[in-house]
This record gives sequence, C-alpha cells and structure tokens, in this order.
Amino acid sequence: MHIAWTSFLLALVVITVVPGPDFVLVMGNAVRSFKKGVEAALGVLTGLLIHATLATVGLSALVAAAPAALFVVKAIGALYLAYIGFMTLRSASKPLNEQPQQKNVFLRGMLCDLLNPKVMLTFLSLIPQAMDPNAAPLPQAAVLSAVTVGVFAVFWVIVVPSARQLGRLLSRPRTRAVFERVCGTALIGLAASVLAT
Repeated sequence: MHIAWTSFLLALVVITVVPGPDFVLVMGNAVRSFKKGVEAALGVLTGLLIHATLATVGLSALVAAAPAALFVVKAIGALYLAYIGFMTLRSASKPLNEQPQQKNVFLRGMLCDLLNPKVMLTFLSLIPQAMDPNAAPLPQAAVLSAVTVGVFAVFWVIVVPSARQLGRLLSRPRTRAVFERVCGTALIGLAASVLAT
C-alpha cells in the first residue's frame, strides 16, 4: 500500500491553518473563556469525526453526487453560519456584564463543522488523491481520515491556549467589540461563500 503521504500532509496542513468558520467560532469562544474554547474545539472535532466516518463508508459521496442533497446541506450550513454571525454582532454591542452566557458551545461547534459542506468535500477530494488505487480502499480511507482528525486536534491544542492570551487585550470593551464585529462579519461572509460555491 503506497499512500502519497507527502502531498497529502502538505495539502492537509494548508487546509488546516487557513481560517474558516470553525476557526472563527473556536477563537471567539477561546478568547472569552478557556473552557468555552475547549468545548467549541471538541464540538468541531466531533463534527469532523462524523464527516470522517461518513467519508470512510462512502455516504458523503452519495450526498455529493446528488446536487439537490448537496444544495440542501449548503443552504442549512450557510443559514446556521449566518445565524452565529448575527448573534456575534449583536453581542458586540453589549457590555461584557450584560452579555448572555454562551450555551451549548459544544453543540454549536459540532453543527458549525457538520453543516459546512466544504469539510465534506475536503474529505472527498483530498483523501482519494492520496490513496493507492491498487490497494483496498476502506483501510486507506480509515487511516487517512484518522490522520486528518488528528492533525486538526493538534491544531486546536495549539490555537485554544494561544487565543486565550488575547483575553487581556480584549478585556477592553472597545477592543472586544471590534474583535466580535470582525468575527461576526467573517462568519456572515463565510456563509455567503458557502452558498456561492
């Protein structure tokens, strides 16, 4: 079994470090609270694990092959991202002591990843290119999917503690408001890009 590890890992690292909806959501929560950042990251990883499982058994390929089903996934994902973005913008205008406690951060993280069709398409486009066509596909897909989840897990282990360091800077109301407006706007922009692709 000759998996193209070099090209696969290089592409995976690039995909991992490019900011997306998951990054914005985890960063926004990690800045407020280390615990919330961990919950959001665990939620994102759970969504990623579900995507990996579906890609491994081939169910994601069926959705990607059906344009109507893929459009529904895109639309739901875009609406959810836009909702999170608007809620973030709304909280930016309120003083920190008047903001509602973030609830179900784990669920938000999981849904943010799960409803992002780009994550599913990443599995479907990246993993097959690295596989050995002369070897059994299921074990290869399982190994490559596991490595993908592992790389993202390492990334969040680095990002969450680092993001928390920004907490001192963002403890200033004006700076925090600007940060949350940027995060909210980014999420809405990402929602639009999901629909556009």
